[in-house]
Amino acid sequence: MASGLRKVYHTGEVDVVALHGVDLSLDGGELVVLLGASGSGKSTLLNILGGLDTPTSGSLSYRGWPLDGTDEQTLTLYRRNCVGFVFQFYNLIPSLTARENVALITGISRDPMPPEEALAMVGLAARMDHFPSQLSGGEQQRVAIARAIAKRPEVLLCDEPTGALDVTTGIQVLEAIERINRELGTLTVVITHNAVMAEMADRVLHLSDGRIVKERRNTERRPVSSLEW
Repeated sequence: MASGLRKVYHTGEVDVVALHGVDLSLDGGELVVLLGASGSGKSTLLNILGGLDTPTSGSLSYRGWPLDGTDEQTLTLYRRNCVGFVFQFYNLIPSLTARENVALITGISRDPMPPEEALAMVGLAARMDHFPSQLSGGEQQRVAIARAIAKRPEVLLCDEPTGALDVTTGIQVLEAIERINRELGTLTVVITHNAVMAEMADRVLHLSDGRIVKERRNTERRPVSSLEW
């Protein structure tokens, strides 16, 4: 739950306002697409929701747990136990196999799933002992998704997860995200500038100039495979 979130970055003598009083409520299990052009505040909002950044003002809580103005230890526990992150770039360790990259997370999690199970969920059961250099871009991104979900997060935050991929590969990645949301019931937020992806969501939020300017709830979610790219 977010209320009046405002974020101001100070660069020298100039103040850049990234968020202007955003109000937002997210429900468990839903898939939300956050649409907006570059510079609209999407990544700033996602980073605050994930505890990677803090708001300048406003309130933020998770299941009644205050996250605004809290100490770094509390934010660390929130990130470690509750949130999985998927970014545009995969950030895999080149010297480790897919299985070993996922195992890095399971080693510090409370109730992790086995790396093999997480990789199977994203369709990589046969590729888990390959190194990143032996995997395609889409496969590497799916390893990153498996790494994010292996700790069984209640929230999955995806920042332009298909931004570095071609259409066919991007569809495979989105299908993996779709499956995680459906089978694990993970609250999933995907930020993108690609309006086509709005049809896969329960709810679509449009950001412009640091404000949510439009909200739409889809009557039904369309499978990623049925979208016209």
